[in-house]
Amino acid sequence: MAPGKITCPSFSSEFSKHNGAFGDRMMDMTTSAKNSKSTVIPGLRYRNAMEMIEWLCRAFGFEKQAVYAGPDGVVMHSQLTFGNGMIMVGSVISGTPVSKLLKQPDEIGEAETQSPYLVVSDIDTIYASAKIAGATMVIDLAEKEHGGKAFTCSDPEGHVWSVGTYDPWEAQPA
Repeated sequence: MAPGKITCPSFSSEFSKHNGAFGDRMMDMTTSAKNSKSTVIPGLRYRNAMEMIEWLCRAFGFEKQAVYAGPDGVVMHSQLTFGNGMIMVGSVISGTPVSKLLKQPDEIGEAETQSPYLVVSDIDTIYASAKIAGATMVIDLAEKEHGGKAFTCSDPEGHVWSVGTYDPWEAQPA
C-alpha cells in the first residue's frame, strides 16, 4: 500500500450496522452514542491528583468543572474541560476494583498505553506554557506531514500528552 491518506467513506456507517444475526437485540451502533458535547472522555489517575489538576490547568489551559475531594487530599472524581472536550481525573487508590486493572507509567517502565490529544488553535502558546510548567518534551514542536503543528510531552507523573493544531473533524485536503 502506498503511503498517504486512506479514506473509507462508507466504513463507519456500514461497520456500525449489524447484519441481523442477532435479530432485534442489536441496534445500529451509530445511535448508541448520546447526543452530547463529547462522547469520549478519557479518565486519568494520578498519585497526587489535586496537584496534577492544578498543573493541567497551568500547562494546557484546562478548566475545573468539578472536583470532588475525599479524605486525606484524595480526589474521588474531577471533571476538567478543554473547549468542548473533557477529561476526568482521580487519585490512584490501592485496593479498589479498578486499581487492579490500571498501572501508572512509572510501574511499567515509563511507558504509556494511551495518550490524550488536544486540538489547539495557538500551539506556540500552549507549547510555551507546557514547558514553563515543567512538561518533558518527548517529541518537540514541529510541522506534521498530515497537516498542522504538534508536540508530545509527558507530565510530572509520566502521562503522555499530544498537542496539535491538526483537527481530525475538519475536512482535510485530498
